[in-house]
Amino acid sequence: MKQRFPLLMTWLCFGYAFLYGPIISLMVYSFNESRLVTVWSGFSTKWYGELLHNSGLLNAAWLSVKIASMNAFLAVILGTLAALALVRLKNTRGHASLSVMVAAPLVMPEIIVGLSLLLLFVAMEKIFGWPAGRGQTTILLAHVTFSMAYVAVIVQSRLAHMDSSLEEAALDLGARPLKVFFAITLPIIAPSLVAGWLLAFTLSLDDLVIASFVSGPGSTTLPMVVYSSVRMGVSPQINALASIIISLVSIAVLIAGIIMSRQQRQLAREAGIDGA
Repeated sequence: MKQRFPLLMTWLCFGYAFLYGPIISLMVYSFNESRLVTVWSGFSTKWYGELLHNSGLLNAAWLSVKIASMNAFLAVILGTLAALALVRLKNTRGHASLSVMVAAPLVMPEIIVGLSLLLLFVAMEKIFGWPAGRGQTTILLAHVTFSMAYVAVIVQSRLAHMDSSLEEAALDLGARPLKVFFAITLPIIAPSLVAGWLLAFTLSLDDLVIASFVSGPGSTTLPMVVYSSVRMGVSPQINALASIIISLVSIAVLIAGIIMSRQQRQLAREAGIDGA
């Protein structure tokens, strides 16, 4: 085992360098004075200043963040309800069908999902008159459709390993099911809800293919702007914006990790007290 340790550490370092090397390079070149993103010509913060005056890029970024935030909240709510149904209704007749429907967006190609949702929205507009055209609403609905499946899988895994005797004891003592959910179930699955929220937010913020199908005039998201600019050359302002997003996301992940770690330690202490 000791002989394999240096080899394992080497592969680990190589893996981390492969994953995070490009991100670090992007953040470094956001302080590049040159307009060419691959040629270093000196340290400068001018691209951060020019980014503040680029209304098109900032509006696209704000739209992506707004849609991603709303998508994350809706996906957590709907995904949690789906996970509860999958765990609590194991022996019912429609459990297999529900499992397939929840898992389908996870394996379906994005281009198929985007095209099918586009056809659905067009048909709904003709029949019901809603949604009126393609825009922020259709992008949000499309993102909720696939991101809630990821949340359902995460929450389902947590619920499956939860001690159901706690809920049964509370019900036996006279607590209502809704009270049991908010007082016992929700605090236990809170770490999975945070993880699902972050994953849904990231998936929505990063989506390009599905948003390209269901978006319309005036609803251009940040990935669409970045993709269209690649063909004409990436602006250093995009590096600056990406560095800001990476920093904010890293802080959010760090805070979420601290909260989840504290909750796990608290649950472990409570379990130790109960065991004693």
